[in-house]
Amino acid sequence: MTETNDLSIKQTVTNMLKLQDEGRRSTLIGIGPMSPNLLEATFELGRDYDFPLMFIASRNQVEKDDLGGGYVNGWNQETFTRDIKAVADKTGFKGLYYVCRDHGGPWQRDEERNAHLPVDEAMVKAKESYLSDIENGFDLLMIDPTKNPYEMGKVIDMDKNLKWTFELIQYCENERKKRGLPEIGYEVGTEETNGGLTTTDRYETFVQKLKAKLDENGLPMPTFIVGQTGTLTRLGEQVGHWNLKNTLELTAMAKKYGVGLKEHNADYLSDYQLLLHNPANITASNVAPQYGTAETEAYVTLYNVEQRLHKDGLVDDPSNLKPVLIDRAVRTERWRKWMEGDDVNLKVEDVLANDKLKEEILHLGGHYAFNNPDVKKEIAKMTKNLEANYIDVHGFVIESIKRPIRQYIQALNLTGLTTAVRKMGK
Repeated sequence: MTETNDLSIKQTVTNMLKLQDEGRRSTLIGIGPMSPNLLEATFELGRDYDFPLMFIASRNQVEKDDLGGGYVNGWNQETFTRDIKAVADKTGFKGLYYVCRDHGGPWQRDEERNAHLPVDEAMVKAKESYLSDIENGFDLLMIDPTKNPYEMGKVIDMDKNLKWTFELIQYCENERKKRGLPEIGYEVGTEETNGGLTTTDRYETFVQKLKAKLDENGLPMPTFIVGQTGTLTRLGEQVGHWNLKNTLELTAMAKKYGVGLKEHNADYLSDYQLLLHNPANITASNVAPQYGTAETEAYVTLYNVEQRLHKDGLVDDPSNLKPVLIDRAVRTERWRKWMEGDDVNLKVEDVLANDKLKEEILHLGGHYAFNNPDVKKEIAKMTKNLEANYIDVHGFVIESIKRPIRQYIQALNLTGLTTAVRKMGK
């Protein structure tokens, strides 16, 4: 648990569920850590608006070096938690913040799934990853064994899902206790439709069976269960059909077991949809690519300003940021997960020859290349040129990231939540 956290994530969620009964409804934001700038923007907002922060890192984004490392800022678990603490200190943040593993488990690294690793080997790697999470102070671990490459496109067998979920929670708890470390929260389930938990009845059956197994072995109930509220992010847009009725059923079921409902893929939701979250009693919602897109668009705007200054003779040697960022982002191929239909299988060369597609991928996947050395070089060059013309590049980027986060803070009633949950005590 981090130094400023006088409440574990489980205690915070428990207090939020109690506050619901007292008339206070709020929905936490699980923020995908797309860059160091996003960390800075988020800590400043958390400090100024007094709400708890959750940073949700997938195994592709943040992972130990032996397992391939992370594409975001080259972070592994140790450097990620270290850098988060440094930004918290730099911004004078004294609130609650939680470091969370998003989609931990077997086959959750792209290369593991693509290689069709056998179950035993995939589980060994999952446990190795979780152990590094635990040793480096992660507060919440998502247990998601539903990416089985041998059952792609099929509904995952519930008994297999339960078996692997239980095995991984048991492993993590044993390792945590061996080291005398504080309480960890767990998140179970998946937003994937092939997870087999798309109806409230099936979900409750899953939760009941898991609870029985956990109780029998003296293991804790999860802090969150992930429910399918109808959200779906594709091509930089919210294309899902958010379902209030189904969500109300899921949140009522979750609360019956003392856990919070977690929503994934909550990017680009409208004010109308966001305002329905509090009456729906959603405890937390994950947002990631939207904030990466906000930073990309800030860089593109700054690049366009630099080009205009060059045209009018105020910059002699402009950067080549936008073309380089497009090229490197396309070559990561990480954008494929957000594409639809046959576009998922497009060849890199075909994308680079198509101006419309390049712009689309820049918009939704530019953040995948922020850590590329050539991109960093161009950002540094552009920054030098613009600052020579009295433009605060860093300040503009930070404020651009804050804008979409502020929308969620207001609509999800987050202001003052840290003070409220702390008043409830442990």
